[in-house]
Amino acid sequence: MDCKKALAATEGDMYKAIDFLREKGLATAAKKAGRIAAEGLVVSYVSEDHKVGVIVEVNCETDFVAKTENFQELVAGIAAHVAKSNPADMDALNASEIEEGKTVAALITESIAKIGESISLRRFDRYEAAEGMVAAYIHGGGKIGVLVSMTAGTEELGHDVAMHIAAANPGYLNREQVPTAELEHEKAVLTEQARNEGKPENIIEKMVIGRIQKYYKEVCLVDQEFVKDPDQTVGKLVAAAGAAVTEFTRFQLGEGIEKKQEDFAAEVMSQIKG
Repeated sequence: MDCKKALAATEGDMYKAIDFLREKGLATAAKKAGRIAAEGLVVSYVSEDHKVGVIVEVNCETDFVAKTENFQELVAGIAAHVAKSNPADMDALNASEIEEGKTVAALITESIAKIGESISLRRFDRYEAAEGMVAAYIHGGGKIGVLVSMTAGTEELGHDVAMHIAAANPGYLNREQVPTAELEHEKAVLTEQARNEGKPENIIEKMVIGRIQKYYKEVCLVDQEFVKDPDQTVGKLVAAAGAAVTEFTRFQLGEGIEKKQEDFAAEVMSQIKG
């Protein structure tokens, strides 16, 4: 009902509704308002030397098909092909030859006829770490996938960092990556939130500064508390191993497609803490 009221107050604009909920202190409702999903799989591929890594999302209509051997082999084959062919973008990937005389686009079309459902090759990312390493983590049988590149480190460290990203869902690597416009928007929301709490104007600015520091710890990977050891940040964990995270990608199945789903990030967190 909180979500419904927020949407009504913002004329159906979902993003403004989320801000509305946050300003009113309804953080839980705001999270529910952003839930999205689709069927299919997120799959990763990492070379044996951990120098090349790929993450791919392919969507289908039903969870039943996503669990079939044919569909899983299709997605895994595309991920391995991306690692080998290094396509520049989706158009290049679809046009590339995955089998003799057969493009990826043709293979997808063939699979649609064979499987009997609409199939969409949605997105991919590929990292190559000549001097460092690449690691991946897949949660929930393909519901969330993470690919991370580091300057150094071990397979275990890479797995732990990727698993943390799956659970904590950071928006940025560090504070420098947070866009100025987004930061100003956050300050405006926090200022209004403080006013709605009845705080006097002369202390609101100080409160906002403090809450912005908390905001950084929520959205920046290196500032986040490591899920397996909250006494240290991810940045300190990686630095202790003489490494640094250079980039990461997190795909959540069906992101941006408005269908009901479970809160997979919370599920990952509960499994780690359990």
